[in-house]
Amino acid sequence: MSEGKSKLISSQPLLASEAVWTKLVKKTYKDPNGVTRTWESAERTTRPKNSDIDGVGIVAILEEETGPKIVLQKQYRPPLDKIVIELPAGLIDEGETAEQAAVRELKEETGYVAEVLETSPIMFNDPGFCNTNLRMVHVTVDMSLPANQDLKPELEDNEFIEVFLVKLADLWDECIKLEAEGYAIDARIANLAEGIEIAKKFKL
Repeated sequence: MSEGKSKLISSQPLLASEAVWTKLVKKTYKDPNGVTRTWESAERTTRPKNSDIDGVGIVAILEEETGPKIVLQKQYRPPLDKIVIELPAGLIDEGETAEQAAVRELKEETGYVAEVLETSPIMFNDPGFCNTNLRMVHVTVDMSLPANQDLKPELEDNEFIEVFLVKLADLWDECIKLEAEGYAIDARIANLAEGIEIAKKFKL
């Protein structure tokens, strides 16, 4: 896998003048007792003006005879200096809906052509640290379509993504196995896998 050759070269503080898509901010607020406090956080600077979200995560399900499978990705992430197991995802473009962005990003990153099923409420990735948010868009992939028989991803020159499939019923066990192999697990996948396990346990 090409991104397996990626490695961190250096790490140093980022000057505000050098930041391209993030900024650090200090929030001042009053707590329930009326005490004035401050909070350090990060914010994206790339959210389109008319959008209420930064991006989308995509739950893409392939219906197969052996059971439904979910589309996952392996991608090197410099903040962790690890290859991360992720759902397809991406930022919203100006004028796009979450659903349009999801269909576009899935096609670009994986080659799959999908149909939207439903969209989640707005979710916040790490609200104690940043204001970044997204909607999860659930899509289905019709494997009978010619486009889904001959996948043609449209990756940018700085994207190195390996796409793979996992049986939805085995997602939790696969996360455990991949972590043991040295991969980092994105929280969105882990939460989905944990939800499936809870549903099994309580027969929901």
